[in-house]
Amino acid sequence: QVQLVESGGDLVQAGGSLRLSCAASGNIFGANTMGWYRQAPGKQRELVATITNSGDTNYADSVKGRFTISRDNARNTVYLQMNSLKSEDTAVYYCNVNRGWTPRYDYWGQGTQVTVSS
Repeated sequence: QVQLVESGGDLVQAGGSLRLSCAASGNIFGANTMGWYRQAPGKQRELVATITNSGDTNYADSVKGRFTISRDNARNTVYLQMNSLKSEDTAVYYCNVNRGWTPRYDYWGQGTQVTVSS
């Protein structure tokens, strides 16, 4: 049984910063991609940023230059440093870990609320 536990969501003023954390516990085998997705009210879930075991990163255009994703492989933990927050960053942020080849898996956290007030 794999669990992803997110933390760090909060209410913050526009221009402020937050750091999200997600710790994965359980049987997670081999190389994988960890990432953050978000879902705003009335919108589809969208990719924010991902990072592989080797440190390769991918960001949504809307967060490039403001957000930084990182991970601690020894602790199966992924972080999202969010700076210069905007009201449009308001959403529930979900942590994900997946592996697209055998043994395949795809796990999600329960989500953490980020609210940016303007």
